Amino acid sequence: MEINLVIIPTYNEKENIERMIRKVFSLSTPFEILIIDDNSPDKTAEIVKKLQLEFDGRLHLLEREGKLGLGTAYLSGFRYAIEHKADFIFEMDCDFSHNPEDLEQLLSACKKQGADVAIGSRYIKGINVINWPLGRVLMSYFASVYVRLITGMEIMDTTAGFKCFRRTVLETIDLNDIRLKGYGFQVEMKFTAWKHGFQLTEVPIIFTDRQEGSSKMSGGIFNEALWGILRMKLRSWFKHFEPQKNQLA
Repeated sequence: MEINLVIIPTYNEKENIERMIRKVFSLSTPFEILIIDDNSPDKTAEIVKKLQLEFDGRLHLLEREGKLGLGTAYLSGFRYAIEHKADFIFEMDCDFSHNPEDLEQLLSACKKQGADVAIGSRYIKGINVINWPLGRVLMSYFASVYVRLITGMEIMDTTAGFKCFRRTVLETIDLNDIRLKGYGFQVEMKFTAWKHGFQLTEVPIIFTDRQEGSSKMSGGIFNEALWGILRMKLRSWFKHFEPQKNQLA
């Protein structure tokens, strides 16, 4: 039986977590969810544990000792997905900035259209961002322009965090060699998959800023991505990327 695993990192998401879980499980496609909680003071994990009684076998929880970063959360989730033989693995935020209904679009792009990585893109058809201040929209948009210039990738939304991977991609990438831990992590995963020859496809989505809870964005995260992308590109000149052939499921 095909396993579609949605990985959702959380830190203080008690306002959103139950609604998000119920929404994903209400979709016509059968999904499983892995919550990775960084010891949220608001007891997000306790809400998940109660819901596990209702969604036995579909809702999974990894608890970490503290706030260890977005990238390390996803890397833990990827290792879990590989170990449990998930077929398609998704990254998604808990705050409804990513519409859960778009999970099925991302899955279709991989499963039916042959993509190895499907990216929920804010910028493939204009700028589709709701409720962000203009400054943040411009910062995000031109960050992707910067990444395209540095890396050579023809991806409009290089920093997107709403994605679907085939398991083969995660098995091929050396997860221990992924260096960036903040939002630069999203770029490094795309870049590494691209360097291996996997097919990346962008799926248009509408991104809506969170209405409940607080944003995790900071200037430090942005700076890490800015300089980290340069270091990532330089490191790639001295690495061998085994070419992979795209295969339809």
